[in-house]
Amino acid sequence: MPEPLLAVRNIETYYGPIMAIRGVSLDVPEGKIVTILGGNGAGKTTILKTICGAMDPQKGTVTFAGEEIQKKDPDWVARKGIAHVPEGREVFPFLSVKENLMMGAYSRADRDNVAKDLEMVYGYFPVLKERADQQAGYLSGGQQQMLAIGRGLMSKPRLMLLDEPSLGLSPLLVKEIFEIIVRLNKEQGVTILLVEQNAHMALATGELGYVLEVGRIVMEDSCANLMKSDDVKEFYLGIKDEGARGKRRWKRKKTWR
Repeated sequence: MPEPLLAVRNIETYYGPIMAIRGVSLDVPEGKIVTILGGNGAGKTTILKTICGAMDPQKGTVTFAGEEIQKKDPDWVARKGIAHVPEGREVFPFLSVKENLMMGAYSRADRDNVAKDLEMVYGYFPVLKERADQQAGYLSGGQQQMLAIGRGLMSKPRLMLLDEPSLGLSPLLVKEIFEIIVRLNKEQGVTILLVEQNAHMALATGELGYVLEVGRIVMEDSCANLMKSDDVKEFYLGIKDEGARGKRRWKRKKTWR
């Protein structure tokens, strides 16, 4: 088996004295879409912040393309090829759409290719080209999500960390965003680690999945198998099997390593 593009091993990250994630290990193979499911407060965002350098783990390692990157500055991690699209979009509201996109390319030296990539982003998100000169703060929630993803793409990443891309969006926009995520993976070869509460969309989009509860991984498998799991059906998809109720059986499976 080839080495994964991203390998997280036994990380523990704290908010002050409180342990947010405990002994978390996961793999993200190159070219795949991997998803992390979990409820509010499970620690999903903390995992992404630990990977991108926004938080330092007290224990464990994060290896990207064969190099340990834990406890490195976010700027350093971004230059290595990891783009983080945070929860809540966090666009620069007083900058124009185009200026926001160009902020994603601030560390690139290949200026000739930046213009080509800007047109590539506009190809995926035509509304951003239409509103290129408009202040980002006036965009709708869905348009801001597109802008945040587009800004991440402008860094030419090998890996994108997407934190709750469906948050606050209408079902129609959620479908559109996830279709674009799949296209980026297939057409641009971008590996994606997706944190998402919309379990239906996440499992339909991803290939490999992890279930996170109270800061620890309780289940891992292919997304296809997770969709068949009685536990996932009941607790994340809202499908109850009366015969299985009261018999919670989280079982950590490893089928792709």
